[in-house]
Amino acid sequence: MTFINLKISNHLPPITTNYIEDERKLVSFYNRTNKIENYLDQIREKKKNYNNSYRKILTNELKKQYDKIPNNNKQINHINQLNDKNTFTVCTGHQLNLFTGPLYFFYKIIDTIKICEQLKIKYPQYNFVPIFWMASEDHDFDEINFFRINNDKFEWKIQSKGPVGRLKTESLIDLSKHIRSYFEKVGLKNLISVFDFSYLGDNDLSDSTFKLVHSFFAESGLVIIQPDNKSLKILFKEIIKDEIINKASFEIISNTNLKLKESLNFKFKPQVNPREINMFYIMDGLRERIEFTGNVYNITNTNISFSKKEMLDEIENFPERFSPNALLRPVYQENILPNLSYVGGGSEIAYWLQLKDYFQYLKIPFPILSVRTSILLISKKQLKKLSNLKLKIEDLFLDINKLKLKCLKNNSKVSLDLSSLRKSIEKNFKELNEFVRHTDKSFQGAVKAQEKKQINGINKLEKRLIKAEKRKHNDILNRIELLKNELFPNNSFQERQLNFSTFYNINNNNFLGLINKNIDPFNQKFKVIKY
Repeated sequence: MTFINLKISNHLPPITTNYIEDERKLVSFYNRTNKIENYLDQIREKKKNYNNSYRKILTNELKKQYDKIPNNNKQINHINQLNDKNTFTVCTGHQLNLFTGPLYFFYKIIDTIKICEQLKIKYPQYNFVPIFWMASEDHDFDEINFFRINNDKFEWKIQSKGPVGRLKTESLIDLSKHIRSYFEKVGLKNLISVFDFSYLGDNDLSDSTFKLVHSFFAESGLVIIQPDNKSLKILFKEIIKDEIINKASFEIISNTNLKLKESLNFKFKPQVNPREINMFYIMDGLRERIEFTGNVYNITNTNISFSKKEMLDEIENFPERFSPNALLRPVYQENILPNLSYVGGGSEIAYWLQLKDYFQYLKIPFPILSVRTSILLISKKQLKKLSNLKLKIEDLFLDINKLKLKCLKNNSKVSLDLSSLRKSIEKNFKELNEFVRHTDKSFQGAVKAQEKKQINGINKLEKRLIKAEKRKHNDILNRIELLKNELFPNNSFQERQLNFSTFYNINNNNFLGLINKNIDPFNQKFKVIKY
């Protein structure tokens, strides 16, 4: 495995890189950094401030969710442990992507599991439960309705309204036939049964994702949580009331955004901007924003409205009809879970950093933020191609044009860099300028013009030289472009584009074992895994 410096990989928003590097200008926007020695203080803070009466409700609901799930012994053991005041969670969450969507879906979960494993070794007097929080109330269907294997895209084409977790999966039958045919052709027959078990039958997308994730992580003890749940929302209803009536999050988070801009020399753009009310109203086929106008609460794009009293009654009686947006979902999670740490991608961490002041207002401990592992998987064959092109792994992170130029320079028999000639000209003209500086100004101008003309001439010659070498080495340049596209499909990171099934058969059909072996959640450099 090779580690790539964050400034070379450049895969994270600048604010997240600053957080990882523990830069002092961000210190007021988080609680503790993701170092294992910081977790003991996090445990003590959460223990002091968590409402332990929630544990019984949490365990009861989780047991109901696992009631019909096979091979659940480790999950039930972990759920029972949650009744103990010395048991804490580490959580990650994700959208309900079709067949898990992009590769990093797995990286987040494995990070979460391994943090718990390492915490148990470090602090054996406590128990740690890895949690996967399903984003079942999300409504961005176009972001989750497909997955890619190399150049092939498999897309679920239906009209979608309301929370995606409530969508019925029976309409996936036609797509499943296409997937079955493809998987048989490319040697992935063992994944056909996984897809069919998860998605076909009388399921909604939440049920299907629950089954799918459990099929991969049952042995790890990962506990999956379905938050679209009335009993869990009851634990959240006082915060819902405060959000809708007092609208505190808007002012607090807006002020935090201003402070972040000042701390980062105004180079910060908020990942998520707060609304006056950061809550949706949901029912089957409906997820719409709540707006307050003219002393009335309106549900956008509907004829539904509430007076203040009616709204408070609605929250009290039907808390399951209220869904937090991206900014308040972390609050819901941290309120109901005895959680220590959240594992998220670079953009997720960026918006978590907008929330600490709001957490303080609600008197909820702010979790440790763990930036998920990022990985490039590269085969021995691809490594050999890279070596034959006289390039290093680090070079792959260059822009394609810069990569081609570097490849050209490495493989050309002549020097393509005429900077030494430029320096020689600049030196000669510097001496000449010193000589003529006491002469007529028009002559000085002529000398400067001649210098510029000669430098421009060298620049043009250099460009023509590079162009000639490109024609000569066209085959090499085509090879590097093909390799770059293989490893960075659609000019993006592999982990954001390709589905796990692309690599499922590597490492003797033990893709998860390979990833698990190489992930260290406390080393947050970009990782290149060779297989």
